[in-house]
Amino acid sequence: MTAIGLNQTVLTNARIVLSDRVVEGAVEMAGGVITEIGPASARGVDLEGDYLIPGLVELHTDHLETHYAPRPKVRWHPVAAVQAHDAQIAASGITTVFDAIRVGTDEHADMGAAELRILADAVTAGVEARRLRADHFIHLRCEVSAPDCLEAFEGIMDHPLVRLASLMDHAPGQRQFASSDAYRAYYQGKLKLSDAALAEFIARRSHESVTYADRHRQALAALSHARGIALASHDDATTDHVDKARDLGISIAEFPTTLEAAKASRDAGFAILMGGPNVVRGGSHSGNVSARDLAAAGLLDILSSDYIPFSMLQAAFCLVDAVDGLDVAQAISLVTRRPAEAAGLHDRGEIALAKRADFVQVRIEDGIPIVRTVWRQGRRVL
Repeated sequence: MTAIGLNQTVLTNARIVLSDRVVEGAVEMAGGVITEIGPASARGVDLEGDYLIPGLVELHTDHLETHYAPRPKVRWHPVAAVQAHDAQIAASGITTVFDAIRVGTDEHADMGAAELRILADAVTAGVEARRLRADHFIHLRCEVSAPDCLEAFEGIMDHPLVRLASLMDHAPGQRQFASSDAYRAYYQGKLKLSDAALAEFIARRSHESVTYADRHRQALAALSHARGIALASHDDATTDHVDKARDLGISIAEFPTTLEAAKASRDAGFAILMGGPNVVRGGSHSGNVSARDLAAAGLLDILSSDYIPFSMLQAAFCLVDAVDGLDVAQAISLVTRRPAEAAGLHDRGEIALAKRADFVQVRIEDGIPIVRTVWRQGRRVL
């Protein structure tokens, strides 16, 4: 390790998680990138033997909307909502985030299509003003069975931060809720509907799925490919679902609900993404396939925080204990290098020369990873 220059920072006495192993030593950064990896230095910031991992790359978080619409009919100031969301994201070790924004109004959401642009513009304002700790992009969650899905997508698809779109259908009998009993239990409890109102709701959503889902999938895929927007399927349950996704040019399989669909996704060459909460809880809240089981079968490529930002980091270390043969470097790659590659972000996601200096200092206490410090492009943000 060379002497520290005026524009250089050295992080030393760390357990550095590389793409294939963990080494003890120091990392030097300058100009926002990694310039050297070597033995521990007598100078620099002492990390006290903590892990130094790449900044996490999050492809699918629903968390921004919960800050903007924390209660039914309640709206928070969009810029303040983005700031609060960004703070929690950074505190969870996430330095690159794809903020998922709903496209298409469905019956269990009280957010309209016009609010899509409000949130996207609030994210953009934060990025342009350099107020945000993490690097933000936009992920469009396209509810293909919603009548206004295509129109809403066309209104936002050329936004410069849009880099990823997922095609989903939460209608009854589809994918996550293939079981009608599970669908009834979930939505009746969530929406507080009477039996008669629930029956009307199910009939309407089923009709919309039959009417719009396939045509919207085709149109959205074509528009996305023309703009270089990466595409993800969502909640695939069968080989037929995966075959249709492959025909649409999908590259990421989000939350496959069965082992059958996960195996078919692997055969199709998709990157398989599962939720951190599924790992931490030991199973899916919807009764679908366990992410731990997929990891043990070699059918897990990416972890997402889904609805709990900290679950990404917690799940990665949880898998080290839960899955035989999975080491720390492999587990950390699920939340860093692999999601970065899937999103086409080849400048980040690993601690390697000339990569972005996005780091997280992590200490394990009582089995829980503690985020102590976060750097993005060499600048401390937490």
